[in-house]
Amino acid sequence: MDAFEGIHSVRISSSPPPATSSSRAYEVVKAGRSGIAVYSSAVFFGTPSVAKDKGCVVGRLIDLDPEPEPRLEGRGQVGPTMEIDHGVHSRLRSSSLEIREKEIREKGSEILSQQLDAAKKELKLKDKECERLSQIRNQLEQELEELTASLFEEAHRMVREANVKQAGAEKQLKEAQGKIDVLQAEVTALKSLVLTSTPSAPNRQRHPQLQPSLPVQPVAKEEREMDSVLYAEFLMWKEHPGLDRSSALMSRIYREDIAPCLSFTRSELSQLVQNAVENNSLTIEPVAMSALPMVKASAVECGGPKKCALSGVSRLCRHRIKLGDKGNYYYISPSSRARITAVCNFFTYIRYIQQGLVRHDAEQMFWEVTRLRREMSVAKLGFYPTEQS
Repeated sequence: MDAFEGIHSVRISSSPPPATSSSRAYEVVKAGRSGIAVYSSAVFFGTPSVAKDKGCVVGRLIDLDPEPEPRLEGRGQVGPTMEIDHGVHSRLRSSSLEIREKEIREKGSEILSQQLDAAKKELKLKDKECERLSQIRNQLEQELEELTASLFEEAHRMVREANVKQAGAEKQLKEAQGKIDVLQAEVTALKSLVLTSTPSAPNRQRHPQLQPSLPVQPVAKEEREMDSVLYAEFLMWKEHPGLDRSSALMSRIYREDIAPCLSFTRSELSQLVQNAVENNSLTIEPVAMSALPMVKASAVECGGPKKCALSGVSRLCRHRIKLGDKGNYYYISPSSRARITAVCNFFTYIRYIQQGLVRHDAEQMFWEVTRLRREMSVAKLGFYPTEQS
């Protein structure tokens, strides 16, 4: 180890120091018997030079555990170190390069592995983000489809409701026009019968001299006296006139006059007639006498030209009735017609009062209602006027 005393430092490194470095450096390699030696090379550690103080020449291999050399007799010093041949130098340089290349490959593999792991993590995060965005997109598409279906359903519903309302409005318009026509006809008839009398169209009821001459019959003078109970009931009814039976007056008239007047042998048909009279949907029309022999009844309850459908009595039926717009015609006798007509006249006057068409005072309206009640009472007893030829 005497020859190694001049070494200041030993570096085992994969990268050589700069060529301008003045420090002495050596590389440990395998050589010699022990497998360990120190090699100073100008290729890795500077320019060739000779150590000034107990060093080694650059490019020389110094065995740390050299084999004993034979001593020359008479000499006490060791001979000079053998120079490394060019083949050993090449092998050492190639070994160092291989070690450095291996370290570079290992470090490069480690760096690439780290980058690959980071890329995999980033891809996983991106996959999760893509999956989340895909779920959001699917949810938005589903909500959009539901919203579109809801909008279409709402639009169809609104169209259906509009069509139903339009049909209802058209129906109400037709009904209103029909009622207006009926009211106008009733007002015209009322004016012609009660309110008006002109030379061109005289009212024969207000001008008896225009009636055909008849045998003069002595007429008894008629007196009348107002019933206070009936008049009080009428005044209460007049505050809220109507056809329902909630008031005391109408309840009394239904019980004492209308029900008995429209009570016939055929009870079911009698109830239908009463309902039609209340709803103002009953029609009475005359039957042509020339067509009577050709008419055939479709059912027993319809009666016939010679049998009343309400009373069942065999009488010559000059009129027939129809309940509403649809249904069969029923032939009725003159007595049945008078009873139905009396009730219809009463309801017509009540409707006039309800609509505000009567301009009389309360007492006059009361006596007119009483007169119509008397006509119903007389008709239900079987009295009816006959047509004069």
